[in-house]
Order: sequence, then C-alpha cells, then structure tokens
Amino acid sequence: MEGVDALATKKKDSTTNGVHDINGYSQPQVPASAKWFTSKPSKKIPASAVTSIVDGLKRLYLEKLKPLEATYRFNDFVSPSLTNSDFDAKPMVMLLGQYSTGKTTFIKHLLQCDYPGAHIGPEPTTDRFVVVMSGPDERSVPGNTIAVQADLPYGGLTTFGGAFLSKFECSQMPHPLLDQITFVDTPGVLSGEKQRTQRSYDFTGVISWFAAKCDLILLLFDPHKLDISDEFKRVISCLRGNDDKIRVVLNKAHQVDTQQLMRVYGALMWSLGKVLNTPEVVRVYIGSFNDKYNNEAAIDELGQDLFEKEQDDLLKDLLDIPRKACDRRINEFVKRARAAKINAYIISHLKKEMPSMMGKAKAQQRLIDNLQDEFAKVQREYHLPAGDFPSVEHYREVLSNYSIDKFEKLKPKMIQAVDDMLGYEIPELLKNFRNPYE
Repeated sequence: MEGVDALATKKKDSTTNGVHDINGYSQPQVPASAKWFTSKPSKKIPASAVTSIVDGLKRLYLEKLKPLEATYRFNDFVSPSLTNSDFDAKPMVMLLGQYSTGKTTFIKHLLQCDYPGAHIGPEPTTDRFVVVMSGPDERSVPGNTIAVQADLPYGGLTTFGGAFLSKFECSQMPHPLLDQITFVDTPGVLSGEKQRTQRSYDFTGVISWFAAKCDLILLLFDPHKLDISDEFKRVISCLRGNDDKIRVVLNKAHQVDTQQLMRVYGALMWSLGKVLNTPEVVRVYIGSFNDKYNNEAAIDELGQDLFEKEQDDLLKDLLDIPRKACDRRINEFVKRARAAKINAYIISHLKKEMPSMMGKAKAQQRLIDNLQDEFAKVQREYHLPAGDFPSVEHYREVLSNYSIDKFEKLKPKMIQAVDDMLGYEIPELLKNFRNPYE
C-alpha cells in the first residue's frame, strides 16, 4: 500500500491551516460562491467573482442552465437541481456486488484499518448504504441527519423517503485517503423475491442516484458467485449512461489455483458480455483485497506476483481520481446540459400536441400511450441522437401525475443560452483557469 502512504505524506506537507475539508461537526471554510445559491435568482453574478473552474460552473449553472431546468421540470423528470455542495463535493467511489463479495473488506483493506459501522461476515451483513468520508473524529452519523446538512451533497436522497434514510448512514474518520476520496459501501444485491419485494425503498433508484454522482463504480465478484442474477442484472442496467465509470474487480482470487483462475476469468467475461451492452472490453482487476491473505505462503509465486501488480494498477486508478475530478465535473455538467435541452424539447413538443379547447384528457392519454413515437418525432425534428433520450417507461410514469396542458411552450432564447454556454463559455472557462487538483 505504498501509494496510500505516499498520499498521506503529501497531504501532511500540503496542510497549512489545519481546517478539515469535510464536515462532520467541524467548521470548514465556506467558499464565497456558496452564497450564490441562497441569493435571489435574478441577481447577476459578476465575472470577477469567478476564481476557479468550479466557481465558473456554479455561475453558468445558476444563470443559464437552472432557469431551463425549472421551466421544463427537469427536477421532476430527470434529476434534482444541483446545490453548492454538489459542485464542492469530494470524488466518490461506489462499490457494488452480491452479498459476501468483499465490498466492506475492500474499503477496510485500502484504509488499512476498520471504519465506524463496518460489519464483515459470510452472510449478508451490510444492510444499509454507508458513506465513508473524512471527518475530525471517528463517528457514525444517521441518514436523516446527513440528508439535511447543506454542506454535504446528499440532500437529493430525501426523495427516497424515510424508509431509505433509516438504511443510510455516514461513517466519518480522519484518514489521508479519505481527504481525497469518499467511498460508498452498498448492501449486497440479494437473489429472487428478497431483493425485489422485501426492500422498503427503491433500491435501483438509489443506485442510479449515486451512480450519477460517483467518479468510479467498482463491481465486485467472487470466483464462486459468478452467476449474475436477474436482480443484479437490473442493478447493472440502471448504471446506463455511466459506462465509462465502471471497473470490475474479481475479488478473493486466492480461493482458486492458477488454472481455475484462468477459467473463472473467462466465465466472468462471458457473463459480463451478456449484461454490459458495450463493444469494448471492461477493465477487470484480479486479486485478493484482504490483508489476511496477501502474505499467505499458500498462494503460488505466479499468483502472488499477479495480485500485487493488479493491486498496484487499481490503486493507481483510485489515486488518479482526484486529479481527474475537475474534468469529470465538467463532463457531468455538459451531459446534464444536453439532457436538460432534450427534456425541454420533449415537454414543449407534448404541450404543442395538446388541443387548445376540447378533449384534453383523451389527448393526454393518447400522448402517454404513444410516448415512444413522440420521442421519435422530437428526435427527427431537432436531429438529436437516440442514445441521449431518457427511459420511456420512467417518463410515462412521471407524466401520468401531470397535466400536459400546463407545460410551457418552447422558449428558443433559453435553448440558445445553453447552446452558447456549451459552445463558447465552457471552453473559455477551461482556457482561463487550470485544474485545481493538479
């Protein structure tokens, strides 16, 4: 774990004021840009107030993108509005997998110590979403408390209700790696009806929410549990649109010999090929991310050498995340802007198709029933890529709670403002400021 030790040294050298970067109950320095989100939306932010790329993105969001989102209900159909903490949050890594694939042990292995609330065992032990982050001291904070803290980016989770928040908690502890990265430990994906009917909250919805916020998603597999159940397949499919963030870890590889490992790797790639609909080969890390087995003489020399190299590669990937965080933030911002434009086109098109006087209820039902065809019309009219359109089923479900007649008509000036932002202002921002993480 030389990489983590080097990071610790670097972090100690760079610390000057002793103020904790992330919250708990400490008092972090609040950036001046945080006030922009609490001031009146009509108030223009002076260009001189922008001192970094993140500040620039906040300004562009409040002045150009947020008005478009509010007008066409992007908040209800696609994603909640962004807050100041969404821009300032540390990079996140989420771990996903079936139960007992070593997710909690993996985090413990990287930290080289236990964290508050960590439970490890062969049965499904982690029954909640646990965010492992930096803090002034070791403590577990309940989900309801975390969700209302303005300086943390988890306010959007309140939409999943109290049933979810009771299964959500935050583990805080001082650690050099956590000063750079936040980890999200998830409950193991169960098989059969237990996963679908016995969760009291929308499990795939929560995973999808975290996937959009995370910088890296690690899918963990066990050599003896290569079968991807329908429930796990559903969870992986809800990661759609975040394919570039996914890495696969074949954990507990010490449990099989070299010949069996070769067959297991082939079987895993075959299984993933059926689920991940991408022509590219996903990156798979092989190893035993567990302190107990790394020094065992039982592992042959070839296996030990392979595990060490794979661990070094994965650690390099993880330590590279903070450096790439600014680029990732811009990437997600541009992706969101495109999604907001498509949402505006869809909403305004549905409004245009409604009659002005009679038969509004029938017209609305017809539009909802034929939503796939309406999406195709929008795609042809505005020359949009089909892959950028949202899920028809999700849209149909949300639309049934609204009166389409109350939607807004298309406002070309708003669309033009977002186009100018994407075409000129973001490139200008990148030219004027350097990456703060370098």
